[in-house]
Amino acid sequence: MTRSEFDDIRAHITAEARHTADLLEIANELLDDLEQARVREATMRSYYLSLLTAARATVAASNAGDPAPMTFLVHELARHGQLPANDSEALRILSDAQAAQALIPRVEDEPSARRPKPGSRARSCVGVSRTLPR
Repeated sequence: MTRSEFDDIRAHITAEARHTADLLEIANELLDDLEQARVREATMRSYYLSLLTAARATVAASNAGDPAPMTFLVHELARHGQLPANDSEALRILSDAQAAQALIPRVEDEPSARRPKPGSRARSCVGVSRTLPR
């Protein structure tokens, strides 16, 4: 569910009469979305753990003098269809990695004043011009 959809729901709850059936329908939709988000998070955590394990095994194999230390990482990337198909794609991937590395210090140095404090709600423009489907 997008941020805009959450804002629409908040506006609907605030502006409309609070009918039990409407609120129950909204609650059920939110629970469905939450369940889907948790499944996506678990999947992403699993992918991350597999990739981290392959990266650690690659470094360990290299440190141990293995003749083909990249085997673990190549296997994991191939399993997810993430190996570069050709030289131009490899160059694009290297360029993207360079750009990402250049952006990391900027993100880490961002003033904390811009980040919302834990437990606080971010302000947003919310209108009641849109209606929820019934």
